[in-house]
Amino acid sequence: MGDVLAGIHATWEFESDSVLIRYQRGHRTPKLLQTLRERRIPHDALASVALSPGKRGTYVLRAAPRSGADPLMDAAAGQLKEESDPYRLVLPADQEATALHYHDRLRAVLAADADLPAARYVVAAPDSPLSFKAYDGKASFDGQRVDFRWSSTGASSAKWKAGDQSFPVTELTGVEWRTPEGPEGYLRLLRRAAVPSPPDRVDKDPAAVVFGFRNGTVHESLPFAAAVLESVRRSGPVPVAPAAGRRDPADIAERIRHLGELRDAGLVTDEEFTSKKTELLAEL
Repeated sequence: MGDVLAGIHATWEFESDSVLIRYQRGHRTPKLLQTLRERRIPHDALASVALSPGKRGTYVLRAAPRSGADPLMDAAAGQLKEESDPYRLVLPADQEATALHYHDRLRAVLAADADLPAARYVVAAPDSPLSFKAYDGKASFDGQRVDFRWSSTGASSAKWKAGDQSFPVTELTGVEWRTPEGPEGYLRLLRRAAVPSPPDRVDKDPAAVVFGFRNGTVHESLPFAAAVLESVRRSGPVPVAPAAGRRDPADIAERIRHLGELRDAGLVTDEEFTSKKTELLAEL
């Protein structure tokens, strides 16, 4: 057993080649961290480590993973709220000196090529089988294939016409996850080029599920996305899908229109509509 640094919501155990992070249980700990329970982070998975002042006199020790080292963080694509960051440890003010010691210790073991993407995933994805309920159906993953079973009340006519779907990971190139904490959350499977491009609207795409209100929560859908992404990467030498570039104006206009429909139906508030509309317009 290595040295242990106990903070708020988690403890970090420092081993010779990795850091074992155990997340605490309890209502104060974000549900995503409770779901993850513990994670082993090899030193060669880390890109950097930083120590900075936190709120109310605390200190925050944060490690950052390399791109391509952790499927969970690749799937999240920077969308996690600060308190749900699994690489973040908040420490009381009286542990500043201890935090600085471990900060320096971690920096000393960073790989020489830590600023470069990792060649493979070295942090384990959540174990399958996994499943969650979305607004328009149920998603399940057994480690080999992803199944979508459409809801009789939430699924669009296009999805009902296509029927329930099953996707072997060998036919996928990646996963696109948009947080359910925004008004347009979804999980979309990215298929190989031989398959026709999916519709612009995820509510019509049979390779996607829409999260909707109180469905597809972060602690359910993000571990799911990470497990699928890791299996896709392991199944063959296919690249993780790159972040989207500038958007088609027609697509932006269609998404704003759809967002307005959700607001009129009472599924999003006026504040959420305005905030998301601003984000979409900024992508033009």
